[in-house]
Amino acid sequence: MNLKAALRGVSPGLAAATLCLGVGMSVNAQVQTKTEQVAGQAKSQVTVEKATVVSVDGNDLIVKMDDGTIRHFPNVSESARATVDGQQLGIHDLKPGMHLERTITSTTTPLTITTVQTVTGTVWNVTPPTLVILTLEDGKNQSFKIPKGQKFNINGQMVDAWGLKKGMKVSATKVVESTATEVANQRRITGSMPPPPPAPPADVPILIAKAEPVAAPAPETLAASQPPAQLPKTGSSLPLIGMLGLLSLMAGVVLRVTRPRA
Repeated sequence: MNLKAALRGVSPGLAAATLCLGVGMSVNAQVQTKTEQVAGQAKSQVTVEKATVVSVDGNDLIVKMDDGTIRHFPNVSESARATVDGQQLGIHDLKPGMHLERTITSTTTPLTITTVQTVTGTVWNVTPPTLVILTLEDGKNQSFKIPKGQKFNINGQMVDAWGLKKGMKVSATKVVESTATEVANQRRITGSMPPPPPAPPADVPILIAKAEPVAAPAPETLAASQPPAQLPKTGSSLPLIGMLGLLSLMAGVVLRVTRPRA
């Protein structure tokens, strides 16, 4: 462990207060690290995107955004859900013409991270003014670099690295604060079915086809409008001719009989 790194950012006075050397002092001879996070006030930002479904092919979704751009969402998860008219719909339930609205809420939370590192041990060897070797509780020796100008409080007296002696017990604490930002995104997709076609304006007449009843014509009108009936032809003129010929023959016979003889 680098003792200089452990004390970086700490003023010499504070370092002297946190680096305590004493004989017979009961300490836990190990290097320990403790980290604590404190969250600050979170800020949220809401972004709304609106689009209309163009096509759905398997798990690929193509939509048209409100600004006219076309966006392709490949491999939409089976677990993705959109609330459309109160119903939970998956990717395979979406139809062209549906209106979708995606609301993204981004929450940014500032974090203050405090890391406390503590090392304790017994001075095994010291090479002033830059190096000290401590024997930890597990019996292993570990070397540490001493920051330039570092002072140590030993029994109320401030000494430098030259005042460290073998057998003295040392406890050093390092406190480091850093900041970080935590960002969480929450997505919610809602939608609606395509609207019905608009009704025609009130001042435009609507044409409706309607069959009107037709009155029956009067009898005389019906008779006048129809051609006269013709009787069917049932015979020919040959019998009449034969009858006339027979009468002529009989008349000739009668005249011949009644004619006086010469």
